[in-house]
Amino acid sequence: MSDFAAPIAEQIWDMKYRLKQADGTPVDADIDATWDRIAAALAAPEADPAAWRPRFREALQDFRFLPAGRIVAGAGTERAVTLFNCFVMGTIEDSMSGIFDALREAALTLQQGGGIGYDFSTIRPKGAPVSGVAADASGPLSFMDVWDGMCRTIMSAGSRRGAMMAVLRCDHPDVLDFVAAKSDPARLRMFNLSVLVTDPFMEAVAADADWPLVFGRRTYRTVQARALWDSIMRATYDYAEPGVIFIDRINAANNLSYAETIAATNPCGEQPLPPYGACLLGSVNLARLVEAPFTEAARVDGDTLADLTATAIRMMDNVVDASRFPLPQQADEARAKRRIGLGVTGLADALAMCGLRYGTPEAAAATGAWLEVLANAAYRASAALAAEKGPFPLWDPALLEAPLIARLAPDVRDAVAANGLRNALLTSIAPTGTISLLAGNVSSGIEPIFAHEYTRKVLQRDGSRREEIVRDYAVAEWRRLHGETPLPSAFVSVADLSPADHVTMQAAAQKWVDSSISKTINVPADISFEAFKDVYLRAWDEGCKGCTTYRPNEVTGSVLSTEPAMQDPGDAKIAHAFAPLDRPRTLSGETYKIKWPMSEHALYITINDIELDGQRRPFEIFVNSKNMEHFAWTVALTRMISAVFRRGGNVSFVVEELKAVFDPRGGAWVQGRYVPSILAAIGGVIERHMVATGFLAGEGLGLKDDPAAAAAKPSTTPPGPACPNCGSLDVHMAEGCATCANCGFSKCG
Repeated sequence: MSDFAAPIAEQIWDMKYRLKQADGTPVDADIDATWDRIAAALAAPEADPAAWRPRFREALQDFRFLPAGRIVAGAGTERAVTLFNCFVMGTIEDSMSGIFDALREAALTLQQGGGIGYDFSTIRPKGAPVSGVAADASGPLSFMDVWDGMCRTIMSAGSRRGAMMAVLRCDHPDVLDFVAAKSDPARLRMFNLSVLVTDPFMEAVAADADWPLVFGRRTYRTVQARALWDSIMRATYDYAEPGVIFIDRINAANNLSYAETIAATNPCGEQPLPPYGACLLGSVNLARLVEAPFTEAARVDGDTLADLTATAIRMMDNVVDASRFPLPQQADEARAKRRIGLGVTGLADALAMCGLRYGTPEAAAATGAWLEVLANAAYRASAALAAEKGPFPLWDPALLEAPLIARLAPDVRDAVAANGLRNALLTSIAPTGTISLLAGNVSSGIEPIFAHEYTRKVLQRDGSRREEIVRDYAVAEWRRLHGETPLPSAFVSVADLSPADHVTMQAAAQKWVDSSISKTINVPADISFEAFKDVYLRAWDEGCKGCTTYRPNEVTGSVLSTEPAMQDPGDAKIAHAFAPLDRPRTLSGETYKIKWPMSEHALYITINDIELDGQRRPFEIFVNSKNMEHFAWTVALTRMISAVFRRGGNVSFVVEELKAVFDPRGGAWVQGRYVPSILAAIGGVIERHMVATGFLAGEGLGLKDDPAAAAAKPSTTPPGPACPNCGSLDVHMAEGCATCANCGFSKCG
């Protein structure tokens, strides 16, 4: 029977992966039942399922092979969900209908639990002419805002955070705006951003040459390559995005270079994929394969690793047949190439258990050796499957020229040449997040141990919090075997490592991975800008396919911390309460007016405040309008928001939830930016009020550039009518006509 190694593992299983009925009644009695469910579902495509079910079940035992979360949660449930984690969507056609067709496909894919990646380089730049309508294009970033609002809406309807990747080529005319987009902490929060960097661009950076920004054979402007590179680096230094993807290197190394061109990746970057490409992931847990841990004889047995890899490849190949797909194009693409991404997790734990310090040459050598075993075993197994079931439909002997194939053992290359491959690509290293927690908090993917242990505060039903100690898996094993004796010197955490240590490990792994690797290089806040730039150049020089760093900064803060969380200055006087606050007889407040474009009647929003511990905080809200169409939902909205306000605590999340609502009929352009719904506009008003009263720090949620908030004015100084063309409030009467000073729209009365 499988046992959970830590309380957090059981909690993760129950919350995310345990099959339950619609009313919450458990179907999976224990983790063994979950493994039974998965093994049966993945054996079903076999000619003799009964023969393979026990072998698949054995691979899952003790968390040795960890299918990705979509498989663990969805396999064998008969639910309309995909077992693929992520997709790169189809090429966006540069037309209004093409753009919104792509948006619809994205919504359908997110709804089934798949993350998505998009190349927005196909959309014409801001200011480019739009033929036939006498207008200028708004550019790719304006449409990314629409995607962002849609993703937040889909997320709000389910329990899984939506995940998206947006990439833009380094020669797109809007690349500088793209690079700077995340300087606004409220913008594009559902996206990861990366720049597609080409080989010619890196050569131009080295030569300090000019670099043209081009779209549709037209050069819009020329910049210095080094200046653009520094802009990318400065943005990443200041607010952790965008990442860098070496796209030409990816295409040159692609097994399928004869059949496809890659222009985007999945949200975490470990799967560069063609249009409609699907990302199928799983991980071998190296920490569970270490024999004689913490002794001189400690090792990962190569035969055990190879056998487990072969079984995992067969299981993942069957997922292609067992899974549903949000779109038929995705099903066609997956079945034509049968691409899978088997990787590892628990690498840092396995190294520590073998007495190897993460980042050293010895650890890099061991990493390369283990992944060499995995790569050879994976290709050997796929060649055997091709002999048994047939190669993937687009198999071509040209694949034998791929760089990784040339590095495989001679017998494996011979098997591939003789039989073909069942799967076009086989290896990838993904972030393993909650799957690693499920396995007892093993180190994630090829990342270092984050912390040896930390205190986790678990929210209880009564609103109180209980503290529990969460130990890294290898640390817990040491404690089990050696008690409280000091940890060996091989135990290091992320805080002990230099950026070069990270790059060394990523490069060692990349040599044996045919897709790519999700890895974040954590750097200290006080690293110099020049030293920071060297990290990326080192990643380029050492053969990595991309680079992502994280430096604690004022925009994103410190995402992970082992120290007690510092209280936000804006929260210093927030009163936390779990019983509703009593209403005083009188309250003070403000009334704001919103004139929504194309709506005949304005909305009036009144927010009343209460003072607690010297801090003014929102207590209730009322929304009124002459438009009776709005009556029912405004009453419901005001009652619900007021109920939240009266519970106390940091209620600023109400702003984020309202601003995430996307109207399927379309939002409106307000002061040059897209506001996804009238509810999002109300959220902007609440945000403005919270800032004005001091409840929120100055521009805590990006109020400065938020048109939904800026459009709301206290009723004592009402705005003019909104322009029906662009949404601007800068409309005045001139010569009997209403004229917009923002876009030039004119309508005579």
